[in-house]
Order: sequence, then C-alpha cells, then structure tokens
Amino acid sequence: MSEPSEKITVLIVDDHQVVRQGLHTFLELNEDVRVVGEAVDGQMAVEMTQQLNPDVVLMDLVMPRLDGIGAIRQIKSLGLRSKVIALTSFTEDDKVFPAIQAGASSYLLKDVSPDDLVEAIRAAHRGEARLHPDIARKLMEQVAHQTQPAREGPVENLTERERGVIRLVAQGRSNAEIAQELVISDKTVKTHVSNILSKLDLQDRTQLAIYAIKNGLV
Repeated sequence: MSEPSEKITVLIVDDHQVVRQGLHTFLELNEDVRVVGEAVDGQMAVEMTQQLNPDVVLMDLVMPRLDGIGAIRQIKSLGLRSKVIALTSFTEDDKVFPAIQAGASSYLLKDVSPDDLVEAIRAAHRGEARLHPDIARKLMEQVAHQTQPAREGPVENLTERERGVIRLVAQGRSNAEIAQELVISDKTVKTHVSNILSKLDLQDRTQLAIYAIKNGLV
C-alpha cells in the first residue's frame, strides 16, 4: 500500500519520557501520521509549535515551567493552524474548563485506546472535536448552571433526521461514521450539520454536543 502524500504531523508534549516514547512508537505505526517532535514542558511546546507548525499537538496539562493550559493559550495566540488535543489523566473542573476555554479542540484522558486516539487526531485535523464522555457530562452541568441563557433555537425546529444526526455528533462520531450509520453521503451529513447549527444559532460541533445533552437528545 502506498503512503499518503501528506501525513498529519504531530507534536507530543509530556514530561514523562515513557509516555512520550509510547505515543511516538504507536503513532508512527499509522501511515497517515508523522511525529515531528517531542516537548518535555509547556514552554518547549510553544517554541516547537512555532518552529514546526504541526497539524496537531498532543498536550499534557501538568508539567514544569509552563503547564499545558498556559501552553495551549500561548499556542492559540500564535495564529497557526495547529489543533491542540488535551491528553491528560485529570477530570477535575479546574483542568477541564480552563483547557477548553484556552483553545483545546478536544479533551481526552490517557486511558483512551490507541485506535481512538488516532481517530481523535484525524478528527482534530479535520476540524472536529472529541470529548471523553465524562468531560461531556461536566460541560452539560456547567451549561445548566450558567445564569446567562444561551441563545439557542428550540428542539421543535429540528426534523427527525436532524435529531438523529445530533445524537451521533454528541457521541463524538465523525461525518464519515455518521454517514455510514444513517446510510447517507458525507456531503449530506455536512449539509445537515450546517443547517442544524444555523437553526439552533450555535457555532460548532462542541456546542452542538452540549445542546444535545442539555435537551435530552442523547
């Protein structure tokens, strides 16, 4: 099998050498992924991201010098194409919400299966989000306690097909997976998602997933 012409470039950031080596070894087994570097702390991560402009940064959160949340914030301020996936062992609110607010496109726990991690990297490269189920529940609780109501359209505006798409988006499914599940084309899924976001006055798939949980669509 010939290798893809363009690989997804990944920067691994973790202060534990064993973790970095394990991730590096596994990721390099995937023909569409190439590890371009390893950083041992947040400051090094920012510097290497600026130098290498990787497609995806796998970011640990608790590290010396500069933690992952600070590093995510600085990386996003660079205005590069790089997507950041928070990959950590922590589910506490003081890690989850600041990381997402800083600009992490996905939040995964280190017990994620290797195959799911690779799919998350591919999804991030496509501009899609992946959230651990525990994190999705935390976001739902956060939204439920907001004093300022979100400007969301009513569920009644949605067709049954659109509700089906939302359920699968909330489960973290990619467009291709949704298309296969519903026996429709990828293009049709994209059209549905775009129409749904417009109807509900939402900005992205993460907000859509929160909306689905909040409104009992999952």
